[in-house]
Amino acid sequence: MRKLLCIALIVLLSACASQTTQPDVDDLSSGTGNGNDLSGSDLMGSDSGRPSYFSQLNDPNSILSQRSVFYDFDSYTVKSEYRELVLSHARFLRDNPAASVILQGNTDDRGSREYNLALGQRRADSVKNMMILSGAQDLQIESVSLGEEKPRALGHGESTWSQNRRTDILYRGE
Repeated sequence: MRKLLCIALIVLLSACASQTTQPDVDDLSSGTGNGNDLSGSDLMGSDSGRPSYFSQLNDPNSILSQRSVFYDFDSYTVKSEYRELVLSHARFLRDNPAASVILQGNTDDRGSREYNLALGQRRADSVKNMMILSGAQDLQIESVSLGEEKPRALGHGESTWSQNRRTDILYRGE
């Protein structure tokens, strides 16, 4: 009986184990060579007590000032045109361990509330996974779904819906 119980326990535990494969991600240790200094050597600003890296995030000439990743209808795959944006934010988080983000997954108003909440979560998680694979730490990133509850544009039609299918990158403390 004891042997049977041990075998059942092993089978149960092995059934719960999963193997995941991670997509290949470019080595980011060399940086991009684009002249943006994203190092975290001076994290605290001298005048406000806020970290000085917030100025990098708000510089309109920096890719870091772009904070939304947009998707095709019913998709949570990060498009190639947003890859560098996500990788830049991942490098920033890697180089500034005190920084953290909330990724808000959003959808258009088509579909049920439950489906849109699930799709919004998959969108936020896809950006989170890409950031983690690119050097950011899991503890720096929280992914949440807002579903269709926080539209950027109101109305009906593809031009409106396309603005609402997105993941927003929000830095804490900003």
